[in-house]
Amino acid sequence: MTLAGRIGRVDDHGGSLGRAHALFPHAPKPWVDLSTGINPHSYPLFDLPATAFTRLPEPGRLAELARLAATAYGAPGPANVVAAPGTQILLPQVAALVPPGRARVLGPTYAEHARAAALAGHAVEEVRDIEALAGADLAVVVNPNNPDGRIVQRDVLLDLAAALARRGGLLVVDEAFMDVGPAEHSLASDVDSPGLVVLKSFGKFFGLAGIRLGFALAEQRLADRLESALGPWAVSGPALEIGIRALADRDWQHAMRARLQAEAVRLDALLGRFGIAVEGGTSLYRFLDLPEAGGLFTVLGGNGILLRNFSWSPAALRCGLPAGEAAWARLEQALALWKDAGAKRMKELRP
Repeated sequence: MTLAGRIGRVDDHGGSLGRAHALFPHAPKPWVDLSTGINPHSYPLFDLPATAFTRLPEPGRLAELARLAATAYGAPGPANVVAAPGTQILLPQVAALVPPGRARVLGPTYAEHARAAALAGHAVEEVRDIEALAGADLAVVVNPNNPDGRIVQRDVLLDLAAALARRGGLLVVDEAFMDVGPAEHSLASDVDSPGLVVLKSFGKFFGLAGIRLGFALAEQRLADRLESALGPWAVSGPALEIGIRALADRDWQHAMRARLQAEAVRLDALLGRFGIAVEGGTSLYRFLDLPEAGGLFTVLGGNGILLRNFSWSPAALRCGLPAGEAAWARLEQALALWKDAGAKRMKELRP
């Protein structure tokens, strides 16, 4: 299935309150935005040194960030780490590590991989079976997958990377949500192998998407090429300081994983009370696949609760975690309204 018609569509992303207002102009405010997979409990902000704003970032701070990222993510070493202003900007750079050819993306998934591969000159195709990736020059797997949480096992991915490398190809594994995924299937420790790049998002787990920080993990040869393409001072001073503090804070990370898991269980139970089964996801978002998805999206949106819908399936929705008790209460009330509206429709349809 070609992705030409999907590349660049505004509805291929969550988190747009402007789009939400256009769809539901009379919805009560503030919005409860459950359309993203961003942690609603962000890493606590702190006073930054003035030099983070007034001076160009020091190479020593970038080296410290790379060292901490290598430790936190399990990469072989800091030479395998490339820091960037978000993984988004890395996508076309990574896609350009191999000459233009056939790019295949295991989908349905995050649409920006297809757009970035096309920008790098590849002919892009979405496939549904991982076996189909073996014939690509550039293969992309999001693991855990966004939005359904699908996991591809580590040994399967390593075999695929080796097969691609033998033909001069490249496997890109986007581990944006592996902070809350099964760590045993991460390929971060394997990036010294040829034909493999692993992407890591900082903003999702740490709940600080706005600072724009992300990483590519790769063998040093590829890491050097990516760093050269990005140029000096790619990561801002404030992002460096926040990244260094957060990646070193292992206690916060451990406690947050437990909190997110508990809240995902709570969300599953709440949805289940209204007859909504959770079909997958991670502890940062839950994946729903139900015939009534359109009505649920509309009723909740009209009540100021924004879910994520998808152009590739009218039955698919993604639901993130509420940020606090007020948001939980509003979600419960909106679900009750949706359930009541459905019951009323069923009653009207009975002879």
